[in-house]
Amino acid sequence: MLEIDASGRLRHLIGLEHLPRERILALLDRADALRAASRDGTRPLDTLRGRTVVNLFFEPSTRTRTSFDLAAQRLGAHVVNFDIASSSTVKGESLLDTVHTLEAMRCDAFVVRHKESGTPEYIARHLRSNAAVLNAGDGNRAHPTQGLLDALTLRRHAGDPASLCVTICGDIRHSRVARSDVHAFAALGVREIRLCAPPELAPAPSEFPQCRLFDDFDAAIAGADVVVMLRLQKERMQAAAIPSEAEYFARYGLSAERLRRAQPQCVVMHPGPINRGVEIASDVADGERSLILEQVANGVFVRMAVLAELLGVDARSA
Repeated sequence: MLEIDASGRLRHLIGLEHLPRERILALLDRADALRAASRDGTRPLDTLRGRTVVNLFFEPSTRTRTSFDLAAQRLGAHVVNFDIASSSTVKGESLLDTVHTLEAMRCDAFVVRHKESGTPEYIARHLRSNAAVLNAGDGNRAHPTQGLLDALTLRRHAGDPASLCVTICGDIRHSRVARSDVHAFAALGVREIRLCAPPELAPAPSEFPQCRLFDDFDAAIAGADVVVMLRLQKERMQAAAIPSEAEYFARYGLSAERLRRAQPQCVVMHPGPINRGVEIASDVADGERSLILEQVANGVFVRMAVLAELLGVDARSA
């Protein structure tokens, strides 16, 4: 397997679908261990001292890029935020030539976000060094660290996964987050995963055999313990016929009134960026049941754990 080497060590993180449950849970445990070792991020560590991490972001990002940057720095690594706009890619240099150039400078890890599905895997298969590749989101395929941080947030706040009903609502068809969340939640042992989307934005039923599919949000949220809201992926849509934003919110937006259909202790999650008044109301996003900012905080510790794991460093040395 591309992601696991002959000794059983995690070599790259491209997706979650091929990782065994034990490996996913171990990464979550490592994130918690690094949270404790770093005293909630206030104590710098030297776990990755002398290592170099390159952020290769070919798409805009706030949360993911910043948290990978902070994660590497808090572990003591050097960080290079590769500026695509001023690089030789604008002169026609190929992606692989760019990567091989950076490899020649002894970079240890590439964090890759790209609009084309499969790009991180493509890079990993053509490396000439022992560098690691971390998928920070590729097309609509996968966003594995988002799946891990969402699983960590769920595990810390939502109780026994075996008793939980989780509803994911929004643009499922174009969402790499939904795909990674499903794999992560299933690994945790979540009892029921529901996916809700307008028919135009729904996935093929065969893609998520472990989930229940809905196009009625009121039915999908009834009795849920966790609700994960997703934004409309307008940059990935082509000719999908979607209603106006107001109509979309009326049918699929999470309002305080609609949230009452869920369990009284139901928590609310969103990977960001939030489109207020489109998929979620401001009073819900900012409400007492919202874990949205906690997801952001958890993302740093999850990315610390993944970087330490991929670069072959024992977390106990932190």
